[in-house]
Amino acid sequence: MIEFTAASTTILAFFLTTILILWRPKGLNEAIPSTIGAVLVLISGTVTFSDLLHIGETVSGAAITIMATIIMALVLESFGFFHWAAEGLAHRSKGSGIRLFWYVNVMCFLMTLFFNNDGSILITTPILLLLLREFKLKNHQKIPYLLSGALVATASSAPIGVSNIVNLIALKMVGLNLYTHTMMMFVPAFLGLIVLVGLLFLVFYRQLPKVLPPRIRSHPLKTPRGSYESDVLPEEPLPDREPVKQDLRFMQKILLFVFIVRISLFVASYYGIPVELAAVFGSCVLLGWRWYRLKIPPTDMLRKVPWHILIFAFSMYVIIFGLHNIGLTNVLISLAEPLVHDGLLNASLFMGGVMTLLSTFFNNHPALMIGTMTLTEMQLDPLTLRVSYLASVVGSDIGALLLPIGTLASLIWFHLLKKHRVKISWDDYLKVTMIVIPPTLIFTLVLLHLWVEWIY
Repeated sequence: MIEFTAASTTILAFFLTTILILWRPKGLNEAIPSTIGAVLVLISGTVTFSDLLHIGETVSGAAITIMATIIMALVLESFGFFHWAAEGLAHRSKGSGIRLFWYVNVMCFLMTLFFNNDGSILITTPILLLLLREFKLKNHQKIPYLLSGALVATASSAPIGVSNIVNLIALKMVGLNLYTHTMMMFVPAFLGLIVLVGLLFLVFYRQLPKVLPPRIRSHPLKTPRGSYESDVLPEEPLPDREPVKQDLRFMQKILLFVFIVRISLFVASYYGIPVELAAVFGSCVLLGWRWYRLKIPPTDMLRKVPWHILIFAFSMYVIIFGLHNIGLTNVLISLAEPLVHDGLLNASLFMGGVMTLLSTFFNNHPALMIGTMTLTEMQLDPLTLRVSYLASVVGSDIGALLLPIGTLASLIWFHLLKKHRVKISWDDYLKVTMIVIPPTLIFTLVLLHLWVEWIY
């Protein structure tokens, strides 16, 4: 039996790590507290060397896939793709603040779908800030675009498992492939997103400028060095707008290629091929394409890629595995098992609600890992296990948005706003999320149950 001191050390490591990740004093990188917490858990003896090998096998594929996706995003930034997309967004709005609202949310949805939620936040937020600044909008007029874009970008990781590293890890744990996950999840999660955007539009309607003021275009389009998140996006000044705008055919080819790579992940998963292989192949081709066209060798990725995400994911799993080994999942099983066994609707609502609460107060990364470990220990039938897991994803990707500390993407978003001196307070955030998130969550969980019963 594990001694009390070892158990208490593991619990203490978890709470200290969570507090430091949420607080991030002086911009502390989240990999640092998670690594310290993991070391404490290892010293306590609640995680063994054989456990580390199992953790590495579980986390590595998801982490490599996300790294490859971020590399693709960085390559596209070098091509000026995102500024080209933002320019098209501004052009298509045709001076309407309402039309711009819808295009902003479509862009944020697609960025998450093609890349991942954290990458979407890091890519779209600075570009939106620059675009809104050119329209000379006041602070309160920027909030509808920035806040709705952030909520949609984060929630959009629910429809497909490959858009969030913790979703990919959990997929591995429950033995679900991307194809089956998407077949069961895409329709309810996508319709849930439509409900979310519709509610956001109703909340922000009076705040949205009906007619946008003329743009004050800066030329060339550049931002101060370091205005982007330095460990994910490039530090170089952003490319001029004119060369990007002219090369429409090239941008369309790039978009088509990224779409093909994204589809290849699902094809690989369906045929049992490691998803990370398809992701790495796609990123390598893009790197070679950039080297040929822009004469930029791929060595810059050693500096620009956020390798700390690998450390963060591994360390968090070590801490959660320690909690599992001291009996936390047994406690959760005793509480959850009767309700989860009592029909698919109860399983969906209960697991989605529990993950919402855990994610809201402890962040969705550890919450979904704990929840998934609990589910795998319950000896559930395959269909109930899958519905319960997917409901947990809805809770950790959508329900977690109730508070800014619920997701890592939200924390990054607030950090970016602070760097750009845009004021959005917790009060501004909660006034919106307390209205739009609960009905979106319940709608999606109920629809998940109905959809799965229909297709099966």
